[in-house]
Amino acid sequence: MSIELHHIVKRFGRQLVLDDVSFAVGKGEIVGFLGPNGAGKSTTMRIITGYLKPDAGEVRVCGQSVEEQPLAIRRRLGYLAESNPLYYDMYVREFLYFIAGVYDLPNKRAAVERIIERTGLGPEAHKKIGQLSKGYKQRVGLAQALIHDPEVLILDEPTSGLDPVQVIEIRNLIRALGREKTVLFSSHIIQEVNALCDRVVIIQSGRIVADKPIHELRQLIRTEPCLILQVNRHIDIGLLQRINSVRRVEEVRPMHYFIYHSEHADPQKSIIEWLHQQGVEILQFSKSESDLETVVRSFLRKGSDN
Repeated sequence: MSIELHHIVKRFGRQLVLDDVSFAVGKGEIVGFLGPNGAGKSTTMRIITGYLKPDAGEVRVCGQSVEEQPLAIRRRLGYLAESNPLYYDMYVREFLYFIAGVYDLPNKRAAVERIIERTGLGPEAHKKIGQLSKGYKQRVGLAQALIHDPEVLILDEPTSGLDPVQVIEIRNLIRALGREKTVLFSSHIIQEVNALCDRVVIIQSGRIVADKPIHELRQLIRTEPCLILQVNRHIDIGLLQRINSVRRVEEVRPMHYFIYHSEHADPQKSIIEWLHQQGVEILQFSKSESDLETVVRSFLRKGSDN
């Protein structure tokens, strides 16, 4: 296995952040790490990379203990943090030469030029990092994570804050990297996970609530049509469920609802009229774009109930 976590526990003061977390990622897998904000994703990734030490449990990367051999692990692992810390006053090439020096690469010039081409940084390589767009800054972050040709990549929200074109570009790069490396990445975007992953690990309140191949999650998808509703205040679910053809309503988070309905009727007009009568403002109302999102949320709800 490329990544192994065995019964990891982590506390910050009195707060239990990770509670007996165990999972493994095999060589050549692309695994999506999902969970709401505060679930423990970033903490888990920092422990895998050796930036944080667990209070209990063991982490191994490529068969080596992270605690016992931290420097050896960092040569075999690339890490893109969610905040993507960069030196904004440095030029792109200057920064990558610096990173190549940190890893003591034998031919720094060749390594830098190779990774600039690989990550598509050529047109911007002469600029200071602070002058780059968000998308190109993210590419610089990926370049520093890849320059030493690691076997394992840990990517924390790699497409966060990017525009749709930039998201597609970074997604394609991750897909290409997955052909030759082990990749663990966190994301809030279900469509991204669906497009890239072999497997999904879902964490909720510091506990793993699901660890399944993506094809198994797809098999759990319900064919029942679903509407997504977001409003400005809480509504009475019981009254909403009385509307003709509405089968059931789930409040997936405050003032955000999944409305399941009959396949043979569309209750959108009736729901809008009822909300108007109740004096409720509609913030979002649309058909579910991803049934996989419903499946993932069902695991998160089960995890929060345990």
